[in-house]
Amino acid sequence: MNLVLRRPSSPAPTHGHGPDVLAYRRDIDGLRALAIIPVVLYHAGIPGFSGGFVGVDVFFVISGFLMASLISNEIAQGEFSLVRFYERRIRRIFPALFTVLIASSIAAWLLLMPTEFAYFARSLKAAALFTSNIQFEKESGYFDIGAQMKPLLHTWSLAVEEQFYILFPLLLMAVTRFARRHAALILAGLLVVSFVASAWMLFQSQAEAFYLLQFRAWELLLGALLALGVVSMPKRPEMRAGLAAAGVLFIAIAIFGFNDKTLFPGPAALLPCLGAALVIHARDDRGVASRLLRSRPMVFVGLISYSLYLWHWPIIVFSREMTGRELSLPQGGVIVAASLAAAIISWRFIEQPFRGRGSLVKRVPLFAGAVAVVIVAIGLGDYVAHHGGVPDRLSADAQKVYASTYDQSRFSLPPCFADSDRPGPSEADIRAGKLCPLGPEGATKPSFLVWGDSHSGAMAPAIDAAAAQVGITGLLAAHASCPPLPGVQLTAHGDTERCGKFNAAVRDLIMSQHVPLVFLAAYWPKYVHDAEMPDEGPYFDPSVPPPLEDRSASIVQTLDSLLADLTRQGTRVVLISDVPEMGRYMPEAVAKAMMQGTSTNVAPPLDYIEKRQALPHAILSRLAAKYGATIIDPLPAICGIVRCDAVRNGLPLYKDADHLTATFATTLSPLYIPALSEVRPSPTTAGTGH
Repeated sequence: MNLVLRRPSSPAPTHGHGPDVLAYRRDIDGLRALAIIPVVLYHAGIPGFSGGFVGVDVFFVISGFLMASLISNEIAQGEFSLVRFYERRIRRIFPALFTVLIASSIAAWLLLMPTEFAYFARSLKAAALFTSNIQFEKESGYFDIGAQMKPLLHTWSLAVEEQFYILFPLLLMAVTRFARRHAALILAGLLVVSFVASAWMLFQSQAEAFYLLQFRAWELLLGALLALGVVSMPKRPEMRAGLAAAGVLFIAIAIFGFNDKTLFPGPAALLPCLGAALVIHARDDRGVASRLLRSRPMVFVGLISYSLYLWHWPIIVFSREMTGRELSLPQGGVIVAASLAAAIISWRFIEQPFRGRGSLVKRVPLFAGAVAVVIVAIGLGDYVAHHGGVPDRLSADAQKVYASTYDQSRFSLPPCFADSDRPGPSEADIRAGKLCPLGPEGATKPSFLVWGDSHSGAMAPAIDAAAAQVGITGLLAAHASCPPLPGVQLTAHGDTERCGKFNAAVRDLIMSQHVPLVFLAAYWPKYVHDAEMPDEGPYFDPSVPPPLEDRSASIVQTLDSLLADLTRQGTRVVLISDVPEMGRYMPEAVAKAMMQGTSTNVAPPLDYIEKRQALPHAILSRLAAKYGATIIDPLPAICGIVRCDAVRNGLPLYKDADHLTATFATTLSPLYIPALSEVRPSPTTAGTGH
């Protein structure tokens, strides 16, 4: 089978013989080092490498070039074999990858809480099947806090490559057979389509644009086109040196100029990808850039780059698990050193024995072993995920504490509660008052209404218990990430249109039924500062100041207008100040502390909380005074003189970082009895039915 494609000549020496062997280029190993070093330093939190994530894009271009060179060379000689191609891929990818998966599984069993371990199990299965990019796209974005605690997150790029190499050889074979004269044009067309799709998807779903093959294929195709000799190699040494230097400069600009806020990949990814393409295409062996890339340290790091990429991220994630916070600069340096040591050992004793024709592991046992390991990984992943992260691993006391994660009432679940994934009452039902009741059943008209986001649902058990004691019935209107602010323009943290429809329906209900009392509850600090606590979720670092930027203008204006309207029609308003934020998932943090034998007093200091609460408290106090509204503040019931409580009676007060457990929320019912008592119908009124 012949593929008539022009291949550029190479000044580099060729080692070995036969169709498996390509001319070795030291500069490409140096380019690998230029890609992996920023990735590792960026992930380890070393300052100055804010765009280090672009190293993955450089790898994509390199991989596309090398694989297309190999495949097209064999096709041109009529000796291409899919079996031999995938044998090489297995020898290259599987040994180190599955060693990392095994080591990570052991660490996950020992260190991760059940929910974390269940996520890990699903990613383990996906990594074994090379579908982890799809799995992580479904779960979250690359830069969110949750993603930073997933030990196998980095396997998404391996999945993209392997998916590409399932399709690419078949594509080249088909092009050879049916349109070999137009091969370059076809690949270039696919590159353009993928790039345009990536740029478009960036504004629809950045996670999809980041993770999925169809939006990343253009980067691998760029390398493939270079392998097919689409552009003539410059002959003048000065030109080659200039192109290589420009390529290194492009990559450096991306590494030091990009950051987590850069809209990426899309057009921004052109910079590092073109940089890699220029270095590969230049084939320079004399210039300054070439001398850097061909230096012994760079070549050596390039040789171990695959193992370094595999090991560094799990080491970082599990180090965070053990320390309970973001890595310090010295810790980051230790992580880098440990990753290098692991990579050297992995390259020498795991990668190398499986490489080349001289390997003692022959084809049949290689394929059989690969299939067996994949089956075991899938089975283990299914077992752990099916058993909810195997909570039996924990001690009895830790299991009891961790169970608080699921301590929520019906008011935080459908059909009472709605979020983007779980629908609650429709707009028509809200306007008709068909909402979940609070207090005793039987009343025909609500005496009060609780309106807010998920924090209102979490506080609802307290109000429900108080209403039952007072003897009046109310309604709950709660929707995730939708504060009771009709018409307010939300940021990317919420859905303005969805919240707008929900809030409009609730407001119509209050006005049409003349509800006498309305409780407004929300995650006020998040909205007035447009930010959650730093590192909220897996860990908390009190040395990082809380976000305090004043972003409250639209909040104040909308809340002022709402209070004016409600007061005008005779509705009394109670503003519920938000509960203190904990900064970390409390059941996990407390359970880990118990297992490690450290203090379970893991809540933030009171002064930290007071700084965070100062602006929302001031806003609510000012508006309450203006309209004669009441403020209920749960903070004194949760916090002492020095710090807030994390645990009482052996159980966490929160089911996550900022939502109370249903059990503890119920104990706050006395806070709401006075306000509810004021709208309790008198015996005479109740008897007449008016």
